[in-house]
Amino acid sequence: MSKDKQPVSRRQFLNYTLTGAGGFMAAGLLISPLRMAIDPVLQKEESQGDFTNVQLAEEDLTNEPQRVDWEVEQIDGWYESKVSKTAWVYKDDNGEIVALSPICKHLGCVVSWEGSDDYPNQFYCPCHDGRYYKDGENVPGTPPTAGLDIYEHKVENGMLYLGKAQLREEL
Repeated sequence: MSKDKQPVSRRQFLNYTLTGAGGFMAAGLLISPLRMAIDPVLQKEESQGDFTNVQLAEEDLTNEPQRVDWEVEQIDGWYESKVSKTAWVYKDDNGEIVALSPICKHLGCVVSWEGSDDYPNQFYCPCHDGRYYKDGENVPGTPPTAGLDIYEHKVENGMLYLGKAQLREEL
């Protein structure tokens, strides 16, 4: 044995062993919460190409807006759930499909196509008498300051598929 090395005492050995074991236990306890915190960040973000068949045939679309309800799978971190979605869908005068979000841009209430007796053929929000034209643009002088959001859409095999709702400014 060289003169520079000191033998490890029993007390030092136990101290090193217990410190190492404690470190492994602490690391084991921290891995799970750390994984739960980081996992949502590492998940692939939902692409804009995710479309859902809303069980409405293109041939059933008319010039009159009709309400369409469907469900989508939503993943929030490690929690999966089904979320209900709604849209007002119709064909405009050019035969183009229009799919509007029913969420009022003023307070987030749900608009209806029935409108009111005073304003027929407009989307109507009962919260503060908000109104929108058929194309989703807000009626000037009413509480909403922006038009209704517009859903991405496509038609495959004659069926309507709706994607993500986008702000009008993004289009």
